[in-house]
This record gives sequence, C-alpha cells and structure tokens, in this order.
Amino acid sequence: MNNDLVLQNHIREIRLAKKLSQEELAKTVGTTRQTIIAIEKNQFNPSAKLALLLCIALETKFEDLFYF
Repeated sequence: MNNDLVLQNHIREIRLAKKLSQEELAKTVGTTRQTIIAIEKNQFNPSAKLALLLCIALETKFEDLFYF
C-alpha cells in the first residue's frame, strides 16, 4: 500500500472559470506558463509561497484549491 499523499488541485477549473490563461496566471504569480502547466497536471507541487500566491490570484481558499 502506498502511503504517499499526492497533492491534487482545482487550478485549471478555477482559472478557466475566471477566464484567465495559463500565461496570465503565471505572470500574476511570478512564474512561468510551464510551471502552471506542470502544477495543473499534478506533475509538480508548488512551494508554500507559490501555493499562497495562486490562492490570492484566483481569489480562492487553499482548501478549495488544493486537496489530497
């Protein structure tokens, strides 16, 4: 049994609902479009700082944006 917790997210859904492109979101939080893509695909977990910036940019609580 694998006990590793994998952080999932709703970034893509919320970003699209707010009509933001990956590039616009990336510029807002100070990262690259490639990083946003990797986070949305669950290939990369953001740092605590980046996760907080994403919550602020998407006007969403952490627990509504990220989940296990």
